Amino acid sequence: MAFPKKLLNDNEAVVADLHPHWLHFATPALALVASIVFGIATLWTEASSNVGTGLRVLTILLIVGSAIWLVARFISWMSTNFVITDQRLIFRSGVFAKRGIEIPLDRVNTVHFNQGMLERIVGAGDLLIESAGEEGQQRFTDVRNPDEVQQLIHKQGELREERRYGGLHTSTDIASQLEKLEGMLERGTLTQEEFDAQKRKLLG
Repeated sequence: MAFPKKLLNDNEAVVADLHPHWLHFATPALALVASIVFGIATLWTEASSNVGTGLRVLTILLIVGSAIWLVARFISWMSTNFVITDQRLIFRSGVFAKRGIEIPLDRVNTVHFNQGMLERIVGAGDLLIESAGEEGQQRFTDVRNPDEVQQLIHKQGELREERRYGGLHTSTDIASQLEKLEGMLERGTLTQEEFDAQKRKLLG
């Protein structure tokens, strides 16, 4: 399920919309496989001996319970979004009871990622984001390619800073160059005509 566009700010663009890694399904999927194997073993035993009704009921309950757990985990996966926009980071999860976190890119201080050996092989991991918000740190688990997501967050933060302060930096550079030209004019390094030509070039 994609992140709803109606929840975006004006002129806000989605850079990445991620669901959790498929490792999110590992535990309930293994439980379902184990329940099915147990059920097959129970049927095999039943053919050669008297298996109690209680054991058969237990087997059915294990299979049904594992299947429900897997379906619930899939619904959770579908309704969980880790979104990077050109303005903020957004985490939302839940179908009926929802929870969410928003971190403006301006407040992101550092982004750490952590991968175990298995996670590195399959391309999953955790992200720890330190921000200037009230809670300070937020951990996100089962993130796809966390090292690439880390770089993407840093890149968007830099781009946002350039968009915000680019004009100011340009103005500062022009003022600094004009001061240098005025100093050269006063020292006689430049003639008035050369100074005026350079000034017109700087001011466009």
